[in-house]
Amino acid sequence: MAHHKSSKKRIRQDERKRLHNRFYKKTMRSSIKKLRAMTEKKEAETFLPKVISKIDRLAKLNQIHGNKAANLKGKLTRFVNSL
Repeated sequence: MAHHKSSKKRIRQDERKRLHNRFYKKTMRSSIKKLRAMTEKKEAETFLPKVISKIDRLAKLNQIHGNKAANLKGKLTRFVNSL
């Protein structure tokens, strides 16, 4: 257990950041699942930019690796084009 005042504050801040990051990662994953479940090409084409935006935002904040973001975007784009 932390004894210093600054250590206790750091623990509180880390907990808030962890919950914040978890929310955005979960939101991204669920929107990817939603996109992959779509069968209408028109609907998927309008939803794809929103998903790509979420992926880019997480990559910019280093919550996911840049290469992972690129791979996800490529695979999702290929999926939408194949519909």
